[in-house]
Amino acid sequence: MLRVSVFLVLSVVVFHPSGFPQLRKGGFPTPPEAADKSSSTTDTPHPPQRVHTEAIQLERDARELSELSGSIPSDINQVNHGLLPKDTIQKLKRIEKLSKHLRTALAP
Repeated sequence: MLRVSVFLVLSVVVFHPSGFPQLRKGGFPTPPEAADKSSSTTDTPHPPQRVHTEAIQLERDARELSELSGSIPSDINQVNHGLLPKDTIQKLKRIEKLSKHLRTALAP
């Protein structure tokens, strides 16, 4: 008799329209809101000193890239005459690295 009454109470609670709506719809209950919203939603901006040093480094990289790319035409002239300067390949690799760094730093 006790089993039957427990079964009836549970079936009324589970199948009643207002009881356990997440079980009827197959969804999950929503979690509560965070207690401390300030730390999870606000992003801290870069400190001004870091931004300034990054800008200086970008200028240095751009200047080095310009100097290296300016020296490549004379190396190519030597290649056309049958001579390959030994640092030409390293210059081209450094140009690639600098251009990639600048591109990623400036991309949105």
